[in-house]
Amino acid sequence: MKRLAVQTEDHPIEYGGFEGTIPEGSYGGGTVMLWDRGTWEPQGDPKQMYEKGHLSFVLHGEKLKGGWHLVRTQRSAEKARPWLLFKAKDAAAKSGHDSLLQKRSKSVLSGRDLKGIAAATEVAQNADKKVAKKVAKKATQSSAAKRKAAPPKSPKRRTALSAAALPDDIEPELATLVAETPTGEEFVHEAKFDGYRVLSRIDGDDVRLMTRGGQDWTERMPSLKAGLGKLRVESAILDGEFVALDARGLSDFQLLQSSFSGKNQAPLIYYAFDLLYLDGVDLRAQPLIERKAKLRALLATLPKSEHTVRYSEHTVGHGAAFFAAAAKLGLEGVVSKRAQSPYRGGRGSDWQKSKSLARQEFVIVGFTEPGGGRSHLGALLLGVRKGEQLTYSGRVGTGFSERSLQNLKVRLTPLEIARPTLENAPTGAEVRSVHWVKPKLVAEVSYTGVTRDGLLRHPTFKGLREDKPASEVVLERPQRVASRARGKAGSAKAAESKNLIALSHPDKVLYPELGLTKGELGEYYEVVRDVMFPHVVNRPLTLLRCPEGRSKQCFFQKHPGESLAAGLKRVHAPASDGSSEYAAVDTPDGLRALVQMGALEVHIWGAQVPDADHPDCLVFDLDPDEGLDFSAVVRGAHAVRLLLEELGLQSWVKTTGGKGLHVTVPITPRADWDEVKAFSRGVAEELARREPERYVATMSKAKRQGKIFLDYLRNGRGATFIAPYSPRARAGAGIAMPIEWAQLTAKFKPDLFTVRSAAKYLAKRKEAPFASLLNARQALPSLGDLQGATEPKRRSRSK
Repeated sequence: MKRLAVQTEDHPIEYGGFEGTIPEGSYGGGTVMLWDRGTWEPQGDPKQMYEKGHLSFVLHGEKLKGGWHLVRTQRSAEKARPWLLFKAKDAAAKSGHDSLLQKRSKSVLSGRDLKGIAAATEVAQNADKKVAKKVAKKATQSSAAKRKAAPPKSPKRRTALSAAALPDDIEPELATLVAETPTGEEFVHEAKFDGYRVLSRIDGDDVRLMTRGGQDWTERMPSLKAGLGKLRVESAILDGEFVALDARGLSDFQLLQSSFSGKNQAPLIYYAFDLLYLDGVDLRAQPLIERKAKLRALLATLPKSEHTVRYSEHTVGHGAAFFAAAAKLGLEGVVSKRAQSPYRGGRGSDWQKSKSLARQEFVIVGFTEPGGGRSHLGALLLGVRKGEQLTYSGRVGTGFSERSLQNLKVRLTPLEIARPTLENAPTGAEVRSVHWVKPKLVAEVSYTGVTRDGLLRHPTFKGLREDKPASEVVLERPQRVASRARGKAGSAKAAESKNLIALSHPDKVLYPELGLTKGELGEYYEVVRDVMFPHVVNRPLTLLRCPEGRSKQCFFQKHPGESLAAGLKRVHAPASDGSSEYAAVDTPDGLRALVQMGALEVHIWGAQVPDADHPDCLVFDLDPDEGLDFSAVVRGAHAVRLLLEELGLQSWVKTTGGKGLHVTVPITPRADWDEVKAFSRGVAEELARREPERYVATMSKAKRQGKIFLDYLRNGRGATFIAPYSPRARAGAGIAMPIEWAQLTAKFKPDLFTVRSAAKYLAKRKEAPFASLLNARQALPSLGDLQGATEPKRRSRSK
């Protein structure tokens, strides 16, 4: 969906918050609505993009999100200078943008439509006239009479007009689980509370309390509602955690649940840690440290007798020491936040959580009959989401009270079903007393670890999570989040603290259309280093180097220069004239060295040194003709796989970061290059013979029209192919991502995987898709085996 966007003359910044009616005859006359608001993030140099007539940017609005493009039309000579605005194809893209305009057609500022704004403006103008008359009349009165007539000053203003400044809903900012508490002065650290996340919306005398999932829990928290009502403020939105404190003064989730049910009188406290709105002003774009200062000042207006609402204290820097102190106290962990970051809805790296105890949510998928002296039920069976499927995570049988067991049985019994909704449900004797249930309820569970099969070690039940839907429950794995240190000194310091190779000029933009920097590319390699390294170690390299970025001069480098960075080594590989010198990755640090060299693509041999004369894998590159739908490439990859299976060969598949796919076959390194190339050529020609309307085994452009070229030439001496997980020097920063065959359906999109999206994808997987490839070795069949496998098909076709 494209929309016309007309460039106007510059306006004052203040105009960005204007809503009302401009008199007819004036510039811009008519009714003006503020439909959406937020921040925008340019994807590259905005001045350069403007001059070229193509602006790419990301919107962080209350309604509009994700990537967008502004493209100047050919009519750029016109006075109005029209542009076209259209949505980028990303995770935020949804079909039917007109429906968004219809469903959320009202002002983000006032909640009114255009007619309502016009009517309100007219009322306000009439009211202003009446007020002006009253002021003029009062001006004639004596000062004594004015003092006598003046009403007593109210300690707190409560007006319905403040509602215009507040949005109906806000997506809370979430923290990413990390293995280590971040260091550096750019972070502030807070205690991680064990309760319910609550966004508090104050609008005049109206106080609403919303969970992170958007549920209204105001009536469930009367003490908090009363406490917030004592703030001296017209309108505000606070972010915080509602907790119950135990005898030691620590938050306890089970205690909170029993407090909700009225079973105990534990102190209920709201720890406020952020302030998003204040008296009609949106604070989300301001730095966190400034928002917290305003929050502290706001909470200071509470009466001294009010103890329900408290300020969440923080420490600047000293992350490791803060985490150690929190663990010693028995706290769940630490939340670390970038002091200068704005408030961004959703999960990101500005907020990071490090846990002293492994603990998270799991979906309840079943329960067992009670045994021994226990009543109601025995244990809960748990699951987490892996993509669209629920996978089994084991069972939890400890941590229950008699009351929680009774409550669980009452709530689970109506949800019973005949069969489990699990991808890998247990069977046999293990499930004899199991009652399967619909995956509706969510339990919070602590545990000591996870087995290789994905089962929890020593789990303990903590309570039900009613503020999080079962559809969002996935297993959180600690992420490696690199520092955002800027500048040469900062980069060197961050690298030194992690024993990493320092990157010079980390702010250098390598992908201008994205604004993706050298430092970010280094962070990407830190994410994939453990899964990528086994596929590139000891293999001769050919690098595509773009020292000034992909849009500037790039060149292929096969042979190393006079010096090599740490993590790389010199190797010799066979060549037509004897042997030739190459560089090879020797240690995981070599991957970061490639970033320092400006290598945007890593191409590797199908053999390792010192035995570079005998390949240990072969690759079929499916290269489609221009305009061919990608579903045809998917079909082709599966066809190659089936033909290889006829020959007794197992294969793996990966994207190429472009429009093709690579089918990879690991083999025992016994055959030489000529034998491997001849065999792979035979496979390609056989598939082209079977379906000549779809495939071709020759490079001829004329013969490839409307077909897929089954490129077997990657399997010759000196030939290379793109390494697994390597970026590509193309727009979008796509990567060559290993995937599972089950993912490769007709709806699969090859542009899903980029430098910026890879970490999220890999975090959801229990095992890297190519992990099993590393241990698979298969003897290469002879050409006779190939002919034998296909001969029956030839005879059947000749009948």
